[in-house]
Amino acid sequence: MRYQAPITVLLLFAALLSFCKKDPQPPLENQDADEQYTGGKNGTSFTFGENAFGISIKGMSAEQDGFFVTGNSLFRTNWVTAPSSVQSLDGLGPLLNDISCGSCHFKDGRAKPPELPDEPLRGLLFRLSIPGVDANGGPLPEPNYGGQLQDKAILDVQPEANVRVVYENVNGTFDDGTTYTLRKPVYQFLNNGYGEFVPGMLFSPRIAQQLPGLGLLEIVDETTILALADESDVDGDGVSGKANYVWDVEKQQLSLGRFGWKANQPTLKQQAAGAFNGDIGITSALFPQDHLTPSQQAQYQHIPNGGAPEIADDLLKKVEVYLQGLAVPARRNHLERDVLRGKLIFNDIKCATCHHPQFVTGQSGQIDVLKGQKIWPYSDLLLHDMGNELADGRPDFLANGREWRTPPLWGIGLVPEVNGHSFYLHDGRARNIEEAILWHGGEAEQATKSFKKLEKADRDALIRFVESL
Repeated sequence: MRYQAPITVLLLFAALLSFCKKDPQPPLENQDADEQYTGGKNGTSFTFGENAFGISIKGMSAEQDGFFVTGNSLFRTNWVTAPSSVQSLDGLGPLLNDISCGSCHFKDGRAKPPELPDEPLRGLLFRLSIPGVDANGGPLPEPNYGGQLQDKAILDVQPEANVRVVYENVNGTFDDGTTYTLRKPVYQFLNNGYGEFVPGMLFSPRIAQQLPGLGLLEIVDETTILALADESDVDGDGVSGKANYVWDVEKQQLSLGRFGWKANQPTLKQQAAGAFNGDIGITSALFPQDHLTPSQQAQYQHIPNGGAPEIADDLLKKVEVYLQGLAVPARRNHLERDVLRGKLIFNDIKCATCHHPQFVTGQSGQIDVLKGQKIWPYSDLLLHDMGNELADGRPDFLANGREWRTPPLWGIGLVPEVNGHSFYLHDGRARNIEEAILWHGGEAEQATKSFKKLEKADRDALIRFVESL
């Protein structure tokens, strides 16, 4: 007689067989082809250690490779006061925020804000202005201190001021009852060396950001970026990104802003030259005068300079190519179940409306291998109203006091590895990605509310996805 298994055994066997046949990964439609190549096939690095942000793209010309190496050295070299035996690297100050580019962008990464009240500033600076606009539509500098506060100076020169940072606690609760505490910075300006700030002075804290992928963002076609703008919120989704148009010193005209927390720089060359001038006190062909007010210029007119200009055009060019040639780290763990689930949640709660996942670079620019690349920056490069809590109250060309450019998210998960911290947002107030999300308001308020409604496992999955970028 043939043996017949009991029906319960057969049902159990069928269930186990069905389970074993299940695909261990989420649906394939949640996996985009080649998305691990964050910077495209030519602009992606697979180095994930402490040097992850400092890797060059592959395929540059021999001349560009040479420029990259020299630009890398210049970026990390300390400038000195003039006169000096090293004439190509003298002219520091007289007022400054630091002595090298790499001091703020350590390992090409993100600066850390002060955690203690009297901790010195390293990579956190303050833009200053008064109400009104200049002849080119930009901010009006504060008369006694200029457009940027410089808290350091060379020997025998008075620094402009010290900044004391303290934090207030802001408590909140997720919808599931879990509590959280955010920290809100409060700034005090002490030991003002050049008189009182004029009434109505406006200031904006800005932390130095990580640098990979800037060359790719520079050549995304303007029309591609503008296609994402919806300043009047025609589609009624509550999100109304807009472009910033800023003064292009070389072209002597307004151009699309792409770089900086308010998209207030049009090109990497101008971004670098502006940082040399404002942060280190180094003049260039673009900015031939030291970053001094008229009264400061009169006071320090006899201090030797490092030439006119202090950084030669060929050296500035090498720094520009270096910035353009920094590769983006590839995605990590992008096929893990939790990461893919987090990606679905990221899209479902509309984070991707502003953190636009993908672009294809255009055909402009001087580095051929960056052209026509499918990239995954998770930014639209547009300005968005982020609400009262993140507002600095300081306009910058077309950006008002509540608007910030959507920062690219690529590489964000490697900041702890490279820089040893996880402080985010324009002033570094957020101590982790979760806190950064919770600070979002304005156009992102609904997404933040949706995030707070999620169960903890879903919140963790979303954060795992962001950390994989």
